[in-house]
Amino acid sequence: MATHPRSPVIVVLGHVDHGKTSLLDHIRKSNLTSKEAGQITQSIGAYEVTIPVAGFDQNRLTFIDTPGHEAFSQLRSRGASVADIAVLIVDAVDSLKPQTIESIFHIKQAGIPYLVAVNKIDKPDADIEKVKRDLAKHEVLVEGMGGTVPIIGISATVGTGIPDLLETLVLIASEQQLTFDDAVPAQAYIIETKQTKAGIEASCIIKQGTMKVGQTVHVAGTTPLKIKALINDLGVRQQQVVPSQPFVLLGCDSLPEVGSLIRGEATDMEIKETVKTDAPKRLEINDLFDTEEKETLNIIIKADSSGSLEALTGILSKLESISIQLAGVGEVTKSDIFLAKVSKAIIVGFNTKISHDIEAIAKQERVIIKTYAIIYELLDELKEVAALMEEKDKKDVFARGEAKIIANFVIDGENIAGITVTKGKIVVGDHIELYRDDKLSTETAIGSLQQRAKALKEIQKGQEGGLKFAETIDFKVGDVIKSYSI
Repeated sequence: MATHPRSPVIVVLGHVDHGKTSLLDHIRKSNLTSKEAGQITQSIGAYEVTIPVAGFDQNRLTFIDTPGHEAFSQLRSRGASVADIAVLIVDAVDSLKPQTIESIFHIKQAGIPYLVAVNKIDKPDADIEKVKRDLAKHEVLVEGMGGTVPIIGISATVGTGIPDLLETLVLIASEQQLTFDDAVPAQAYIIETKQTKAGIEASCIIKQGTMKVGQTVHVAGTTPLKIKALINDLGVRQQQVVPSQPFVLLGCDSLPEVGSLIRGEATDMEIKETVKTDAPKRLEINDLFDTEEKETLNIIIKADSSGSLEALTGILSKLESISIQLAGVGEVTKSDIFLAKVSKAIIVGFNTKISHDIEAIAKQERVIIKTYAIIYELLDELKEVAALMEEKDKKDVFARGEAKIIANFVIDGENIAGITVTKGKIVVGDHIELYRDDKLSTETAIGSLQQRAKALKEIQKGQEGGLKFAETIDFKVGDVIKSYSI
């Protein structure tokens, strides 16, 4: 086993037309920007550059360019951890825009170091101080404003400040001490896919091991594939790729999902998934709750106007059981869906339209979207959910144990449930809930417990016994009992 230093993978995020592609164009000394319609990036790519910085051995940087934050959030929604560092680009004239704010949230959620590049400082109405103040409103405290986030003024077209930006990226990367192991099976993430005349192309970035032409690799949900060709970001065919290197892989029989992990060696789960055809598991409401501490319902709010948004957030932010992950004006977007999936949130729309495409993506990603046209209906429903969750928190304090009914006996003319305790313990007198097919069937209390005709006060986890309910209820084998000390 041998570890080697690897170059950082950097993602550039920001609002449309704030200069992402222009920045990468200047760094690469290419004409990419002029080839993109309307000066707007239409698809993501990855580019490797060499930046000689005195005093640092690691001088290679890999940049991912994204259309806003959408692809980045999609990668994260698949569990991909591609980027090591982020660059948040902000227009010195326009300051923060909606996609800037969303990009901030995505960067923080990813938990990676970042810097702020304030672009267009050569414009006469540029105001970098206003940008700093606006960033502070969103808890981005830059250097000079009581924080540690580097902020650098640049002009992506003229080149002002870009050497400082690159040196800062190299410094951040050196502090991370990024390495890879060439002895472990290869791991690469798919960042883009497309169908071409040459076949299916998968744009990837490798993070561990190495990949070679002719090698058989594995992508979850697909059959093993043999690598037919590897092409670097300059269009040159390679026999081998190493970590942090962007490349195009040829050899897929079908379009793999963006964010999929390519492995040089299949895991047991991936082997099973290649032959598994089951439908996705139905989304359960418990999947939406943050259960690390107190349960909260995570929501993303999209409203038709800033006034409506302000009213909604002002009220909902006061409810302890509701956590607002993101709030914005406009229609629900693909980025909102991917963010909802990552943060286990539901999307709440007020007077916003949901397109058929968005509905289809939400269904595919198992994300719940609720829309309302009357503000008090929205507030009433969410308040009701919050109240139920707070009541559930209180009840959980008194949770005692769980048991499963494994038999049904009749003794002295009375129905007795044969049970096995699966969690904690159950005690005579406990209040119980009876569940059938994961749905609450009835509530009652425990009348008595026994083992081998001997009366007991309680039965512990792993033990079996007989249970008589305090009143006659309908129960059957397979039902689940949840017991509470209230």
